[in-house]
Amino acid sequence: MAAAALPPLPPQFKSIQHHLRTAQELDKREPVVAYYCRLYAMQTGMKIDSKTPECRKFLTKLMDQLEAMKKQFGDNEAITQEIVGSAHVENYALKMFLYADNEDRAGQFHKNMIKSFYTASLLIDVLTVFGELSEENAQHRKYARWKAAYIHNCLKNGEIPQPGPIGMEGESFADGEREEAGSSSLHSGTTQPTSSSTYEANNIPTSNYSGIHIPPGAHAPANTPAEVPHNTGVTSNTIQPTPQNIPLVDPSLYSAPSAGEVRLTPEDFARAQKYCKYAGSALQYEDVSTAVQNLQKALKLLITGRE
Repeated sequence: MAAAALPPLPPQFKSIQHHLRTAQELDKREPVVAYYCRLYAMQTGMKIDSKTPECRKFLTKLMDQLEAMKKQFGDNEAITQEIVGSAHVENYALKMFLYADNEDRAGQFHKNMIKSFYTASLLIDVLTVFGELSEENAQHRKYARWKAAYIHNCLKNGEIPQPGPIGMEGESFADGEREEAGSSSLHSGTTQPTSSSTYEANNIPTSNYSGIHIPPGAHAPANTPAEVPHNTGVTSNTIQPTPQNIPLVDPSLYSAPSAGEVRLTPEDFARAQKYCKYAGSALQYEDVSTAVQNLQKALKLLITGRE
């Protein structure tokens, strides 16, 4: 849990208020993701204004929160190793995205689904603390923000949204609507909305999203909610593990040449490391199938030099 409470948010930092709120909401359930949400807010705030007294005071307190969390979770590899942290945040963001996308394609439109799309886009913002976004994640962020705005506006106007990827039209959040989309029935929130970071509809690619690509390790159960409902009446001893289909080991690996006969490039090692990273992160969500798939990809690359 974060340390001391933060002072009032300076007007200059309105663009990061929803990232900070997301951090608060995830403090108990996903402290690693909450940590990186605050780190993103810290880095972004430093770029916006680090000289004005109220901004310096706010950033100092935010830095204190980060230091307290780092001390508390100092033995967590997702905090101490960026590559593990990046995989953890990315998997959680895409887990939310896939929940919302599954609900959308099934025609199940509700506030929690809108919040999941919107929160997924915020968490993809957070991935920039690890470097430049991949093209896939940039596409997911654009699509999630557009979908959240589109469905929100449809429901607000009494219209029935069209499920799944559709031709893009100009949809964005008006002032005050980002606050509503970023909240849920479980979190009312009190901070004021902002238009400074509103997603511009003209940034959305004109291409259709029916072929949207989900990076390896991103697969999540279809019923993964953005918010875990309380008092559902289900006790822990009635919850049964979900059966998983474990992929078979690729038989070609048995007949592959030995690693000594293959010349691997630095890029090959980087890709293999990324597959292992996705596998480790998938195990955080007990997604054995995805972990096995990615470990096999890493193994095949290291043994054969090919993917």
